[in-house]
Amino acid sequence: MELERPYLLFLGDVPDALAAKTALGIVDWRRDWCVGQWRLPGCNADAKLPEMNAREAADKGARTMIVGVVNAGGKLPDHWVQSIVDGLDAGMDVAAGLHSRLGDVPAIAEAAKRNGRNLFDVRRSSQTFETGKGVKRPGKRLLTVGTDCSVGKKYTALAIEAGMQNAGFDATFCATGQTGVFISGRGVAIDAVVADFISGAAEWIAPATGENAWQLVEGQGSLFHPSFAGVSLGLLHGAQPDAFVVCHEPTRTNMRGVKTPLPTIGDVIDMTVALGKLTNPAIKPVGIAINTAAFEDGDEARAILDKAAADYNLPATDPMRFGVESIVDRITQEYGK
Repeated sequence: MELERPYLLFLGDVPDALAAKTALGIVDWRRDWCVGQWRLPGCNADAKLPEMNAREAADKGARTMIVGVVNAGGKLPDHWVQSIVDGLDAGMDVAAGLHSRLGDVPAIAEAAKRNGRNLFDVRRSSQTFETGKGVKRPGKRLLTVGTDCSVGKKYTALAIEAGMQNAGFDATFCATGQTGVFISGRGVAIDAVVADFISGAAEWIAPATGENAWQLVEGQGSLFHPSFAGVSLGLLHGAQPDAFVVCHEPTRTNMRGVKTPLPTIGDVIDMTVALGKLTNPAIKPVGIAINTAAFEDGDEARAILDKAAADYNLPATDPMRFGVESIVDRITQEYGK
């Protein structure tokens, strides 16, 4: 997959910012690739980009319209089809991270053919995978895991990549979700892989590399989430992480989309170690990443982080607010450079 830039980000009429996390993630890490956003009436997400429709974006030079949203089941709403057709008619390619195939919609397929444009279904990889083998491979790996979905696993991995590179490490972000693929240009939407091949896909995402090279694998879901734990477990076994960072959002009581109570950070540490030992007996936690966006008071946010650090004897930070230096320092102490 190779997407032409710059992008127009289509947000549709999603109900909240979490539903637009693909678009928001692209803006956070690749702002210079984006010319604008297209929102339909009723949209409650905002990527803080200039507002424009398909024709206006094409006139500004946009080459690819990205459907930058997620929803339950990854389905394409019928009332978005005309907007996608408009994007193709304006001369742009269209890329989406939904489970629904763009080309399965007759109006979209016909518009792409009529205009000679490409359709990219990022969740539908053309790559074939073997089953996971569980054999230790060269290189070092870090996996971000979570107490829930949408708690910052991707952002934490990207922040640690930047922090480790600044500290002189050979570190590479490995994408396992559609937003990560848009940001990095390589990867697999692991939640769309047939279940038997999830761990094998993770081995492909983070293959054998130099002994001192770090692959920072974007986590997915949570081992405790009744909907997505299977994906999380397959990724854990295939990534074979030497180290992991627990990501957490402290204001939640139930896991996203279900009534299951949120596990503690300690629960996640213990479960990740217990299950991760199957493919890497040396697995260990190296930090905690807590999303403190809900706390405007910096002192209150710091207090939450300090308590977590004391409770679990690990560096705790909000990567987007306070950086990841403390986690990078712990990695240096544990593994050297």
